[in-house]
Amino acid sequence: MSYLSPFAAPDPGERLSSEQLVEVLRAAGEPTRLRILVLLEQGDLTVKDLTEILGQSQPRISRHLKLLTEAGLVDRFPEGAWVYYRLADTVASVTLASVIRSLVDQRDARVLRDRERLEQVKTARSERAAAYFARNAHAWDEIRSLHAADGLVEAAILEAVGPAPFDAYLDLGTGTGRLIELLDGRWARALGIDLSQTMLAVARAHLDRARISGAQVRLGDIYALDLPRDSFDLVTLHQVLHFLDDPARAIRETARVLRPGGRVVIVDFAPHGLEFLREEHAHRRLGFGHGEITRFLEQAGLAVEAIRDIPAPQDGQLTVTLWLARDPRIAIASHASRREVVA
Repeated sequence: MSYLSPFAAPDPGERLSSEQLVEVLRAAGEPTRLRILVLLEQGDLTVKDLTEILGQSQPRISRHLKLLTEAGLVDRFPEGAWVYYRLADTVASVTLASVIRSLVDQRDARVLRDRERLEQVKTARSERAAAYFARNAHAWDEIRSLHAADGLVEAAILEAVGPAPFDAYLDLGTGTGRLIELLDGRWARALGIDLSQTMLAVARAHLDRARISGAQVRLGDIYALDLPRDSFDLVTLHQVLHFLDDPARAIRETARVLRPGGRVVIVDFAPHGLEFLREEHAHRRLGFGHGEITRFLEQAGLAVEAIRDIPAPQDGQLTVTLWLARDPRIAIASHASRREVVA
């Protein structure tokens, strides 16, 4: 089986041998497995999700998923006690799922029932996410009230990224998946990484509700990404570094997965003295100066293009800083080395 690296566009020139094609068709050529492929094209699902949608037992669903995984059509991603399944990034999987979708009668009673139950699963996710937000809203509201409005910060991110479309986007510490939604329409494929299973559940519900397609979220370690080198055109770290013991290491790992000419956007707090954020909200660092993050970026081989401060609404509150950097392996003679500081 010919596998593609994550978020690599399928090469239309790749072909399967006749034996491989028979293996793939044999794996897909069963009613339940066809239904699973159609469902997974619409997002990540667990065995529990699929048992509820398809009305079959857990052992039977697991068996079908095992056969699809062995054939290279489906990937599995453990998240603690849960395992999520999604379509594999292979020529066979992407092509076959597209063909199935185009050939299946969308008015078929079984297809309609599967779609209705899938919506019920997504609604349940959304309700769990809303309950989690309700339990934690007071803590987030307290921090949000201390810095510039989210709309101002998001406008600065959009300006830094620019309107031009690009291929692959990686959001590290994705949280609710808000930046994936914000930049929807610019990226062709997006991946969010987070270390919290709870936040990944929130992100999935958020992206489902926003009808975002082409995006995935998964569990991952920001210090050791299970992703190949040179994979992404844009990487963002939004309010992430102040939670880390070793921000420089995270930036080095970010640089590793960045494509030549790709960009990094970091958004975090400027230095401050609000000690309660360390004591009550698990902040490891009380902000970063311009020079500190610039040094980390340059040590990782990246060129800083712009730094922008978004002032706090009141004296004594939090200033938000945005850094934009680029991998200089392309267009070295351009403005990649120019640094612009906007207070």
